[in-house]
Amino acid sequence: MRRQLVIGGDAQHRELSGDEKAAVLLLSLGPDFGKPILEELDEMEIKVLSRTMVRMGPITQEMLDSLFAEFVTHISANGTVAGNSDTTQRLLLSFLPPDRVDAIMEEIRGPAGRNMWEKLSNVQEDVLASYLKNEYPQTIAVVLSKISTEHASKVLAVLPEELAMDVVKRMLSLDPVQKEILEKIESTLRTEFMSTLSHSKRRDSHEQMAEIFNAFDRQTEARFITNLEESDRDGAERIKALMFTFEDLSRLDPSAIQALLSKVDKKELALALKGANDAVKEFFFANMSTRSGKLLRDDMEAMGPVRLKDVDEAQSRLVSFAKDMAARGEIVLNKGKADEEMIG
Repeated sequence: MRRQLVIGGDAQHRELSGDEKAAVLLLSLGPDFGKPILEELDEMEIKVLSRTMVRMGPITQEMLDSLFAEFVTHISANGTVAGNSDTTQRLLLSFLPPDRVDAIMEEIRGPAGRNMWEKLSNVQEDVLASYLKNEYPQTIAVVLSKISTEHASKVLAVLPEELAMDVVKRMLSLDPVQKEILEKIESTLRTEFMSTLSHSKRRDSHEQMAEIFNAFDRQTEARFITNLEESDRDGAERIKALMFTFEDLSRLDPSAIQALLSKVDKKELALALKGANDAVKEFFFANMSTRSGKLLRDDMEAMGPVRLKDVDEAQSRLVSFAKDMAARGEIVLNKGKADEEMIG
């Protein structure tokens, strides 16, 4: 049985997350071996790994033996490494210019860190726009330049048009923001907006119900949706629009589906596709190599008849897996549907 990995002497036994495993590997490899790996990552991935390295603390020999048995010859002679600001910064300096390293470390160490902007990217666009519309256009431009581009576009779309155009012009000519100004904006957002939001925020009941419906097998889901449509058609439609189903995976962009396919269990995928419609099956096969597609088809044929319940559970697990990848920033989930209607 594979040993569980332990962080710290008093920590509870638990499995390391993917980010933590990557951080341990890079810290263990050091600058010489870590550099070529990090050079292949984009800046967002570097920031995620850097933040994880800083939090890791002491890493025991037991962890290294369990996680990197095949790479043991590359582990430092003393058998331990430490994840902290200094070791992270030294590693980054081995392949990045000092100014980029400073920017990354400042963002990690800063008063709010990147968490503030991550949190804002998860605030409903109309709520964020309602707050920002009372701020100076230059402040709005700074805030929107710091959150995810996808969310910034949604916020701009619901701002008053005249204000939105002013903000766009300011974003186009936006100079690097002084550290003191950025800290002041973050502090204001934290005290005036996020704290108020955390006390007043009420989770949308339709969103919550959509997650519950996502966990149903298809027969139970259909029964509840049908009954709800009879008494509250609008509510039923809102829930269906918020649900993310296995079929929605066929709307992922090429890079996202490739990332998903590289990590999913192929036996699980074969079972999930047994109950999928032809369009969804063809989407998955079209994004696989000829050899991989043939192996998957062979697996599906070899299964013979399968229970609908098993298919539903496999599809649900794959959707959950995709959502976990999205939560880690590895892929973006697109529901599409009405937003992707084609016009002539």
